[in-house]
Amino acid sequence: MKAQHTSKSAAKLPSDAAQVLTIIKYFFLDYFRSRRFFVLLLITIAVGLLITGVVGYYRPQSFLSSDLAFLSNFWGEWVSFVIVLSAVFFGGDAISSEFQNKTGYFLVGNPIRRSTIYIGKYIAALLGSIIILLVFTAITVGNSTYYFGFGVPYEFFESFLFSIVYIISVMGLAFLFSSLFKSNSVAIIVTVILMLFVFSLIETLVANLVVTEPWFVLTYGSEIIRNILISPYPPAHTSSAHGVPFSIATYNASVPEGLIIMLAYFVVSFIAGLTIFERKEFT
Repeated sequence: MKAQHTSKSAAKLPSDAAQVLTIIKYFFLDYFRSRRFFVLLLITIAVGLLITGVVGYYRPQSFLSSDLAFLSNFWGEWVSFVIVLSAVFFGGDAISSEFQNKTGYFLVGNPIRRSTIYIGKYIAALLGSIIILLVFTAITVGNSTYYFGFGVPYEFFESFLFSIVYIISVMGLAFLFSSLFKSNSVAIIVTVILMLFVFSLIETLVANLVVTEPWFVLTYGSEIIRNILISPYPPAHTSSAHGVPFSIATYNASVPEGLIIMLAYFVVSFIAGLTIFERKEFT
C-alpha cells in the first residue's frame, strides 16, 4: 500500500516542461517587477533620447546621408551596448544569487531538476532582455521614420534577428560566469569586463599584431549586426598603412560565419554553465 501511495504521489508531479514554464513565469514576473528592470529601461530610453537629441541638433551627415547609414550609426553602434547591459542586469547574478543569498536551498530541496531551474531562469532573463531590446528598436525605428519616412530597409530586420542571436550568446556567457562564481559582484564584473573590454582588446591585437582573423572572438562575430546595414557589405579583409612598418588590418566576418561564432558561444557556455550548476554544492 505504501509503495502504491508513493507511485501515485510521483505521478502527480508536474512534468519537466511544466516546471520550466512555472519557473519562467515567476522569475520573469520577478524581473519585470524589480527595480533593476526599470533602471535598465530608463538607461535604454536615456541612451536612445541622447542619440536622438545629438542627431537632431547637429544633423551629422554620417547619419543622414541615407536610411542605411542612419541605422548603421544609430542602431549598429549602440545596440551591442544595450544587449550587454541587459545580459548583465538579468543574467549576471541569476545563478550566483542562489548561492550567495542561500535561496538555492529552497529550490533544490523541491522535487525539481537543477537543469529545469537553469533553463527556466535563462529563458526568463532572455525574455526580459528582449523587451529592453524592443524598446531600443522602437526608438530607432521612430527616428528612422522621422527622417526617411515609412518603409524600414529589410537589412534592419536582418540586423534585428542577428541581435537576438547575440543576446542568446551573451546571456549564455553571463549564466556561465554566474554559475562559476558564488559572488554576484564577481560574476557581474567579469561579464562586463570581458564583453566591453577584453574581447575588443583581443580582437584588435590578433588582427593587427598577429594579422590573423579573430574568428574565435564573440564580439567579432557580432559585428554582422552592423555590417549588414552597410552597402556594399564590408570585404573580408582590408589593410591600410599606418606608419612604417605598421599597418591596420580589418577583418569582417561573413553573415554565416558570424552566426556560427555566436551560436557556438551559446552552446558551449550554456552547457558549461549548466554542468557547473548541477555539480556545485550548496555549502
